Amino acid sequence: MAQSTLSVIQALRDTAQRLVAQAPYQWGHMGSCNCGHLAQTITKLTKGEIHARAMQRYGDWERQINDYCPTSGLPIDDTIDEMLALGFTRQDLAHLERLADPTILAAIPFERRNAMRHNQRDDVVLYLRTWADLLESQLLATIQLSDLTTATTPLLPAAVH
Repeated sequence: MAQSTLSVIQALRDTAQRLVAQAPYQWGHMGSCNCGHLAQTITKLTKGEIHARAMQRYGDWERQINDYCPTSGLPIDDTIDEMLALGFTRQDLAHLERLADPTILAAIPFERRNAMRHNQRDDVVLYLRTWADLLESQLLATIQLSDLTTATTPLLPAAVH
């Protein structure tokens, strides 16, 4: 699963929020599908720019990720590079396109999980938010309060009698 970092969690939350705010969503469009929206968040490219990059090679996001080569020189591979550099894995991206990560799905109530469809905006939002919540829980579990207090406790002047 993706790295539990603030930047990854924020990218997931920002992507979910953009979808909630009714950003154009079209699962069959490389720039406005599940991965396309995350790519927009990370790269700051438009849906049209992402789509144009993807059209220089055949296939949907799953195929693009499978055929990804960091030295290909293809613009879509540069886009995928940025997503990977932030902390996502190729498997994360493939799972996102189909809303298929078993760990994320297990955190969604059974009835809701079984009704989910990979090409429905509300289901994508739920998946992204659940994923962000899981990563946030993992991140918080690594933080030791004693580490924070020793690192940030200012030296107090000695009491004057």
